[in-house]
Amino acid sequence: MSLVLPSELVVDRFLPTVRAMLAARLADRGLTQREIATELGVTQAAVSKYIGGDSGGDDRFRDDPETVATVDRIADGLAAGEMDGYDALAELLSLVRTLEDRGPICELHEEEMPELRGLGCDLCVRGLDPDVRAERDVLTNVRTAARTLASTPGMADFIPNVGTNIGMCLPDPHDETDVAAVPGRIYAMGGRIEIPANPEFGASKHVATAVLASNSVGSDRRAAINIATDDELLAAARTLDIDPLEFDADYEDRGAHLRRRFADRGAVPAVAYHRGAFGIEPATYVFGATAVDAADLVGDLLEEASSP
Repeated sequence: MSLVLPSELVVDRFLPTVRAMLAARLADRGLTQREIATELGVTQAAVSKYIGGDSGGDDRFRDDPETVATVDRIADGLAAGEMDGYDALAELLSLVRTLEDRGPICELHEEEMPELRGLGCDLCVRGLDPDVRAERDVLTNVRTAARTLASTPGMADFIPNVGTNIGMCLPDPHDETDVAAVPGRIYAMGGRIEIPANPEFGASKHVATAVLASNSVGSDRRAAINIATDDELLAAARTLDIDPLEFDADYEDRGAHLRRRFADRGAVPAVAYHRGAFGIEPATYVFGATAVDAADLVGDLLEEASSP
């Protein structure tokens, strides 16, 4: 029996094919061979080979719709500067898992190890831990929300002096370690929004407090974003049929206070705010079922507030 790991096929057959596909698409999008080599982590000679069509590869991947769609998405993101190496890696790893689940990688594996044929082998996917998948999904969602905020027109004007953060929790969270957020918070510098790091669990206390308070009263709003309190934004919320909830900033246990205010309202509102207190900057929390939903709502509020 020949013992072949699926990872060997990923390295030997999948990766060269995808690199060649990416190189060709990045070239079509106007990148130089030097820039493509930097993005892919290969030599210019390799890029020249890829673009020239001399790199070989496997047509099963080249013709696979999922592979084509993922490669196009990565090429668009890299070329536009909207995706970095981490994002591209996440996309490719997700694609590999898809292709291992009765896809081309599985097909190649059965060819290399005929003993697997007819067994309905699911070794590659059976080991995926649902808890790990949930964590990955939350981190990805927060990353996407952060990019959404960074590209939202006028957002820099509503970043508080203490910074903004985006928090999203796992289902049934217990404490702030179950809430993913951006370490160091998000700041506005020179009119631009700076995201200092990729999200991590346990990276926020203040936004996590709001998220945990929301979940403790049975709400499906698992995410929140803090922005500056502004009367025009609050008026925009009311125009969008959102009734903002005001709460008192001057509470030592803000989580308990928010839980009481949510219970009084009978629901967690999409927008909750306070006017500040001694040493406490006014803040508004925008809630959503996911971090992306909360970021989209922030965009809607800003758009409504800026309309004539």
